[in-house]
Amino acid sequence: MPELNLYNSNGESVGNVALNDKVFDVEINEHVVHEAVNAQLAAKRAGTAKTKTRGEVNGGGSKPWRQKGTGRARHGSIRSPIWVGGGTTFGPQPRSYKKNIPKKVKKLAVKSALTDKVRNEELVVVDGFDFAQPKTQQMVSVLDNLNAKDQKVLIVLDEITENVYKSARNIPGVRIVKPTQVTVYDVVNSNKVIVQEDAVNQVEEVLVV
Repeated sequence: MPELNLYNSNGESVGNVALNDKVFDVEINEHVVHEAVNAQLAAKRAGTAKTKTRGEVNGGGSKPWRQKGTGRARHGSIRSPIWVGGGTTFGPQPRSYKKNIPKKVKKLAVKSALTDKVRNEELVVVDGFDFAQPKTQQMVSVLDNLNAKDQKVLIVLDEITENVYKSARNIPGVRIVKPTQVTVYDVVNSNKVIVQEDAVNQVEEVLVV
């Protein structure tokens, strides 16, 4: 069972936290992580690209010239794909890029990503964020104390308060989520994962199958 130091907002160690080895110490499955990340990014694609086929382009109702005797090539419509202004052959059409992945596979991908963060000392557990008022500079100071300044940071809180959210929303690369919102892409795309102590158990409850 992995055990990490517990830090306060000043970056001082104030104790230890035992993590569930079923979540933070599993066998890393890189293939599953790759598949889950691809699926998550694919789901973000709009899939609204659209070109008109020859049947959707305006005009071209009549034959441009007679079939024979003009010395020109035979044509039946000015909206043929080989004409300028004609339709597009095999162009993109609206579609869904969504990929279906089993829930257990998604959970395994997140657990693999979190395990990798623990082993690379990129996961930090803090006792909490106590902000009396929204203040971006205070959040920057906290990140600096936790060696996470100017990095991509994923912050997992048991409850997202307005003061904490407003203090972090203008900092580039910082994302705040609840334990139920942790995704494999967010974890992989972060240089540091900061988890509030009260949120650790919730993350474990969500991911333990």
